[in-house]
Amino acid sequence: MTIRTILVDDESLAIQGLKLRLQAHEDVEIIETCTNGREAIRAIKTHKPDLVFLDIQMPGFDGFSVVQGMMEVEPPLFIFVTAYSDHAIRAFEAQAVDYLMKPVDEGRLADALDRVRLRLSEKRQVQEAEKLREVLAEVAPDAMHDFANGDEDAPASNRFEKLINIKDRGQIFRVDVDSIERIDAAGDYMCIYTADNSLILRETMKDLEKRLDPRNFQRVHRSTIVNLSQVRQVKPHTNGECFLVLESGAQVKVSRSYRDVVARFVH
Repeated sequence: MTIRTILVDDESLAIQGLKLRLQAHEDVEIIETCTNGREAIRAIKTHKPDLVFLDIQMPGFDGFSVVQGMMEVEPPLFIFVTAYSDHAIRAFEAQAVDYLMKPVDEGRLADALDRVRLRLSEKRQVQEAEKLREVLAEVAPDAMHDFANGDEDAPASNRFEKLINIKDRGQIFRVDVDSIERIDAAGDYMCIYTADNSLILRETMKDLEKRLDPRNFQRVHRSTIVNLSQVRQVKPHTNGECFLVLESGAQVKVSRSYRDVVARFVH
């Protein structure tokens, strides 16, 4: 898998330095370099790269303006590269794969590229599955039906988030999804609970559910999602309701309308 890459920086020395560091990664192909945001937008739309290393502070269009300029097309993956750490929060809000400080550390660069490889692999698997669906629908509709049913029985775990970036109290927290114990809704905000922390995420319950693997995360109440692997005990309650006792000792009430979830533990 070749990672077709564009480098964007108004400093030629920064581009040269990044080129040298990327030589150690044989799967990275640099297809274009740009010295400002306008050039970057044109190059991205023309070449449709997999990845863009993007400086933030540039004359004219800055790095965030470049990302905004991709709203009408399918954007590539972005890694922000900058000398200023105070842009980190906005970078993650822009869904950047990573945020590297100048001069770029080779270890941090390798970690960022590993995340890029994972994202691209997941994306291509989804694309290949979609192509297969299209072919089956045309030449073998019966097989397409079986294929679709198979998908429902065994959803691909790589479609779902492994890490979630949460901006809370002026900081960015990278939370391992498996460490999440439960999630409580409060309007358009989600309270994310892990064993040793609680964080606030601005997102709707519906949107967050799409990002989590349903084999591990299930709604047990209108406003509560539980990590099923964290459940240690089921305690019956009145009126067909019950409580789930979690690893931390916290108890979560399961409403009657979600009692089918409890059946996973009592059978």
